[in-house]
Amino acid sequence: MADFTVNSPRPRHVRTGKWEYRIWFALIFAAALPFALAFWAWAALRDGRMPAQGPIARARAEAHMIAPTILRG
Repeated sequence: MADFTVNSPRPRHVRTGKWEYRIWFALIFAAALPFALAFWAWAALRDGRMPAQGPIARARAEAHMIAPTILRG
């Protein structure tokens, strides 16, 4: 019988808390929003029509991609 008090299985990684993810997400979202707004306006002027994704949706997508990458490292 195995003695798990000495050699207990450990998790692969320690999960970060939701508050830490939310803080990073808010910071990245706030930084990405002006750039997303500028690119959205530029695309609207260049193409003569509104882009499919608005500036807030684009900034949220950027923050959802970048925040887990920062917390993973």
